[in-house]
Amino acid sequence: MDSQATGEMAEAAARHEPPIETDAVIVGAGPVGLFQVFELGLLEIKAHIIDSLAYPGGQCIELYPDKPIYDIPAVPICTGRELTDNLLKQIEPFGATFHLGQEVSVVHSREGRFDVETSRGTRFVTRTIFIAGGVGAFQPRTLKVDGIERFDGTQLHYRVRDPDQFAGKNLIIVGGGDSALDWALNFAADGPHKAESVILVHRRDGFRAAPASVARMRELCDALEMQFMVGQVSGFDQRDGRMTALKVTGGDGVTRVVPVDMLLVFFGLSPKLGPIAEWGLTIDRKQIVVDTEKFETNVPGIFAVGDINTYPGKKKLILSGFHEAALAAFGAAPYVFPDKRILLQYTTTSPKLHKVLGVETPVFD
Repeated sequence: MDSQATGEMAEAAARHEPPIETDAVIVGAGPVGLFQVFELGLLEIKAHIIDSLAYPGGQCIELYPDKPIYDIPAVPICTGRELTDNLLKQIEPFGATFHLGQEVSVVHSREGRFDVETSRGTRFVTRTIFIAGGVGAFQPRTLKVDGIERFDGTQLHYRVRDPDQFAGKNLIIVGGGDSALDWALNFAADGPHKAESVILVHRRDGFRAAPASVARMRELCDALEMQFMVGQVSGFDQRDGRMTALKVTGGDGVTRVVPVDMLLVFFGLSPKLGPIAEWGLTIDRKQIVVDTEKFETNVPGIFAVGDINTYPGKKKLILSGFHEAALAAFGAAPYVFPDKRILLQYTTTSPKLHKVLGVETPVFD
């Protein structure tokens, strides 16, 4: 029996199972969605997490698992993979259940509850929903060159899953943002992933990346350790089913042929809200509008945290998403415990947290 038939049987079986009753459903298992589990857990709110990817971590794992991250408080440096692993360890005591490889397809509101169904037929009845889907069901913007898609996944890549496959190769990186610059610097530097050659191609001599990265790139170019070309990819050469060279047309109209083993393209992500766009939420430029008190949407009981939301002064930073998750949890508590007074407890002195963790509550004089 093939995998498609097996999947269809599983979906049919799921639709005959009774719905899962829970306090919260979190849509998105990226860093902010994972931390949302922790903040809800502190308030004794149980959560189920749904993600379209087959593994937790969101963009940190899908797009830059080995890229260093520097702006997590008290963590001088970590990779996307390390951040994800640490968050999973942090939320382990709260027993969240993951439903991966599926996306939310249906949401209906009724009598203070939400009926939720996924693309695989998993059903929930929940008091609250937290949308933490990053930029939604994101898809990389692709390189528009006739026929080049045949090399997708072999020589053409839109993300770096395994840096080892680029080591010792003639590498061309296309793009002008942080991802393009970061990976160009990574593969040009001495180390286990150093490429044979690195050429950065961008349509203009101006970048959307961090100034320090741009300055470092220019230093490496001056030292002949990498090369920068202004232009756009206009074609390619191939031999025996492999791409052998790229054609890069500059602003002067001259087309240059550049040898290539591997091609990395970073044109950013195309946000696709998918079914979320049909939930009756207020949306501005493909982002969900929230308040800044509880990060609640216009639909009571539905919250949005992380890159998918928007409000005055919004900054798309992981640490901002962590802050939003904390306030959203407190905003959700009255829906889950309508007759309970919710008090702020610090994790250093919380008896409930220490009970979950299996440690003694410290006593301070």
